[in-house]
Amino acid sequence: MSTKTYRLGVLEGDGIGPEIVPSSVEIATAAAEAAGVSVDWVTLPLGATAIESHGTPVPEETKDALAGLDGWYLGPHDSVSYPEPHKSALNPSGTLRKHFQLFANIRPAKSFPAAKAVCDNADLAIVRENTEGFYADRNTFAGTGEFMPTADTAIMMGIITREATERVARVAFDLARSRRKKLTIVHKANVLKLTTGLFRTVCQEVAQDYPDVAVDDFHIDAMTVHLVRRAQDFDVIVTENMFGDILSDLAGEISGSLGTAPSINASATTAMAQASHGSAPDIAGQNIANPVAMILSGAMLFEWLAAKHGDDVLATVAQVIEKGVAEAIAAGTSTRDLGGSASTTEFTAAVIKAITAGAGQN
Repeated sequence: MSTKTYRLGVLEGDGIGPEIVPSSVEIATAAAEAAGVSVDWVTLPLGATAIESHGTPVPEETKDALAGLDGWYLGPHDSVSYPEPHKSALNPSGTLRKHFQLFANIRPAKSFPAAKAVCDNADLAIVRENTEGFYADRNTFAGTGEFMPTADTAIMMGIITREATERVARVAFDLARSRRKKLTIVHKANVLKLTTGLFRTVCQEVAQDYPDVAVDDFHIDAMTVHLVRRAQDFDVIVTENMFGDILSDLAGEISGSLGTAPSINASATTAMAQASHGSAPDIAGQNIANPVAMILSGAMLFEWLAAKHGDDVLATVAQVIEKGVAEAIAAGTSTRDLGGSASTTEFTAAVIKAITAGAGQN
């Protein structure tokens, strides 16, 4: 049993967010109770409803409150539907990642055989550098990293720095050391020789501090083929921002669907649980959304908190959540995108039932 009460933020977001985030919180609460962990959930405004109530999708009071919490759950956002000027501004996820310098985006892809995975035994994690690269909304101090000198010419900057690469590489190597001790560097150094070449070089230099971790590297185009053909051979993949975004979506689909693809965005001091998929406004409010990615993102947050605080009971919470999800799917309960017929609430209830049954056996 943990003696500390952990305070976690709840940002429901838009679209299916108000369905999958409460589902995740309900399941995490059951797992925390089973493990003897006290959690204080703090709901904060964000997204379209925050525009209505506060005039902005990410109110200052939300950012101030998050700074005092141990971590938070972020639901998906539908920023393309926001009115201007919010539609053209940095989206809520990007705003929080930039404000809190959440430089490491960690996206596991683990197969659920009962969920019709392309690869039944994939178990890998992609560590994506989250603050620079070719993403124009986060690679400059002011303005953006793309501009148009004429109406017919658009220019994009790709930024790679030694500092950002080294810190994300260490996160990736530490993760590999805790898993199967294999790490793959993904780059395009045969063409982008200076930028992704620097990324590869710095990762290889960091590797010298991890002699127990086996290291290889591939070009991004070859890596897409390797993932499709032999995803089961990979453990931890580290890469720059855009490559990581693309590979993690591919890996999520290979392992079952994006509906099962979790992630966290982390700095050295705080972390945000965020599903890899979008807000799916076309199915919002119908109680059919798959909450698995958000649920497992929460499990990742508890695992991250366990390492940060040296509190092994939090790791137990993560394990209980993961086990409950796997047992519910294996028993035949899943949402329509995974080939089942369960509603969001029915799937949530099935996971909680599995958690409660497991706690009763202990």
